[in-house]
Parts: sequence; structure tokens; C-alpha cells
Amino acid sequence: MDNIKEQIEKLKKEKNAIILAHYYQTLDVQDVADHVGDSYALAKLAQEAECDKIILCGVRFMAESAKILNPDKEVYLPVDHAGCPMADMVTAEDVIELKKEYPEAAVVCYVNSSAEVKAECDVCCTSSSAARIVNSLSEKQVIFVPDKNLGAYIAKSAPDKEIILFDGFCPTHDAVTGEAAKKAREENPNAKIAVHPECRPEVLEYADYVGSTAGILDYVRKTDCDEFVIGTEIGVIEILRREFPNKKISLIQPRFTCVNMKKTTIIDVLRCLEGEKAPMELTEAEMQGAKRSLERMVSL
Repeated sequence: MDNIKEQIEKLKKEKNAIILAHYYQTLDVQDVADHVGDSYALAKLAQEAECDKIILCGVRFMAESAKILNPDKEVYLPVDHAGCPMADMVTAEDVIELKKEYPEAAVVCYVNSSAEVKAECDVCCTSSSAARIVNSLSEKQVIFVPDKNLGAYIAKSAPDKEIILFDGFCPTHDAVTGEAAKKAREENPNAKIAVHPECRPEVLEYADYVGSTAGILDYVRKTDCDEFVIGTEIGVIEILRREFPNKKISLIQPRFTCVNMKKTTIIDVLRCLEGEKAPMELTEAEMQGAKRSLERMVSL
């Protein structure tokens, strides 16, 4: 393993490359990354990157976003079939039909969506920026795609808006039930519960904190408590357990794993640097349309 890390460091410098990894990646992949973050942080870092190559350790929509914000750089997704089931639930045609049905509405898409979907929307958002972006819009009607759970959470903080929800969801987060959250609360009476807004509304009712992946990490780091129950992907638990070995940190329910996020291995990262992987390619229409909504997100 040490030899692989040394090869990655050597090639990274030779090829002027930067490695960006999501929090849900395995710890060994995070350890070779220049930056680790959530979708929002990676979008900003990709735009600010001073390099020739970007290796995005995550899922496809993240690498697409990096390419859109950096059209002149080579962007690599280490595993081609690392996709996002939520992103696959909505198509550009779905958005077009919604716009016909609600012609006065602004269209906001969660960054967990494809480039072609982003190209049909007015602005993107992340879980951490969604409420702020929705409330900044002048339109009273807002179509929100694709995550109905995040959209329902946002609606509570935007009482002056009519939020039109698409019936999409993250299978990993949506699998958590209200019963599981209730059980976690009963079995851990002294714990603080922190969950991601991609979880169902009935799960959020049991939380002490609701926020993005980065927000959950920050909450645990700053909260004076020895016990936490976490309602997001297991990668966050692994980070926190390594940082706080003396705290009791548990998942809200077992088997909280995003299979696609775990597809990338440290060998895949090395192969990108060795030139065995092809860079990300998008059509000009996808690049130009999606760039507008992504840049508006970053500016807001």
C-alpha cells in the first residue's frame, strides 16, 4: 500500500494533477487525495484548481460538474460505472415537461443530477445551499428535482414558496425508516442524532441536527457530547471514529452504505495517473447549459 501511495504522489507531481475525494470514499482513497469534501466543496475546489488534470473520486455527476467548471482541464472519474441512482431517476425530458406544466416556476436541481438535467434548470444547489438558493429566487413557484426528501425539508424554510417536488430519492438515505430513527433515539438516550436531509421527513423529526455531510462532521466536531448517532453514509462514521476514538459514534441503522461511492479503489486512482483511463467527455450543449446553472449556484 505504501508503494502505491508513493507512486501516486510521484505521478501527481509529474502530471500536475489534483485528486479530489468525497467523504463517502474509502479512507485509503481519501488519504491520497489533496482535498476531501462534500459535493459543494468539490464543485468549488474543481473550479479553483490550478492544475492540468483533475481526478474526481466520487460518482459520475461530480466528475461531470468538475469538467463543466473546468472545460480546458482533463477530468477523470476513476470508475466509469460509478453512478448515482438518484441522478438517474430524472431526465432532461422530465424537466422539460415540468416546465411546460408550470411555466412561471423557477427550476432548481440538486447537484446530484446529470449534466443534461442541469442544462434544463435555472440553478443548481447542494444540500447545504439549497434553502438559501430557493429563498433567493424571485419566483413564487419552484420546481425542485430530483430529491423529494431534500425538497420537503427545504419547503419548511421557504413558507412563501410553492415547492413542486419530483418523485426522486437517494435509495441509501431513503431506506432509513421512522421506526429505525425512533429505535435509535430510545436505545441511545444520551446521544445527539445528526442526519442528512436526504432522509425521509419522519426520520428528521428525531434529529438534533439536520445538515449536509460537511455540516454533520462539523456538528460532531464542535458539540460537547460523547455519544452520537449518525444518519448518513458509513464513510462519515469511519472519519469520525478515526478522529474521536473515545466517543461512541454509531449509525442510525445497519448497512448504511452507498455501493457506488465504494467502487473506487486506490488502484483505480493510480491507473488514472498512469494514463489507463480516458478523460471525461461531454457534449457542447451539456457543457454550456449546465455551466450556467452550476456557476449561478457557486455565485449564490
